[in-house]
Amino acid sequence: MAFERVMQIFAGSLVAAALTAAPQAVAAAERFNIDQSHTNIVFLIDHLGYSKMIGQFQEFAGDFTFDPEDLSRNEVAVTIKTSSVDTDHEKRDEHLRSPDFFNSAEFPDMTFVSTGVEKTGDNTGKLTGDLTLLGVTKPVTLDVTFNKMAPHPIPFYKGVLVAGFSARGSIKRSDFGMTYGTPGDWDAVTLWIEAEGHKAE
Repeated sequence: MAFERVMQIFAGSLVAAALTAAPQAVAAAERFNIDQSHTNIVFLIDHLGYSKMIGQFQEFAGDFTFDPEDLSRNEVAVTIKTSSVDTDHEKRDEHLRSPDFFNSAEFPDMTFVSTGVEKTGDNTGKLTGDLTLLGVTKPVTLDVTFNKMAPHPIPFYKGVLVAGFSARGSIKRSDFGMTYGTPGDWDAVTLWIEAEGHKAE
């Protein structure tokens, strides 16, 4: 029934502030660690035409490299714990962790690793990468908007450089062998990723 928060693979995301030539100047490629406290990897699935079921993943980690001058150097890698799926309904989440869906006992991790970036606008681009779920790897493309890169304004963060972005995409869960309840409208999964990264020390 559900999947993705890539990224899924947001965003998960994850995903790609490794994208566009940002207005802020950066001398060279910078590596950022994804800030889990300010990142959401969300998925939406049609529920028989009545509504969209919304879920997310609570546990994930990753990093990305951002070079505004050379997009070929931009990279993203995210690992998501499938057992952390959360749709705000305990019984449904237990089912999602079962072999019918994520089979979290056998496949505890879902991963997204970027393979390329294409600039589409001043602050937008397409991020392509390999999403691995249930042991199956398929290419996925996310539309990414680079939001901002600047030193954090709150004193607690001591001016650490932060980059933020938004990503959208979609997949078919049956492509990864998650066929419970398919075919049907709820095979399609919409990915919605909002992410921030802190410059790695």
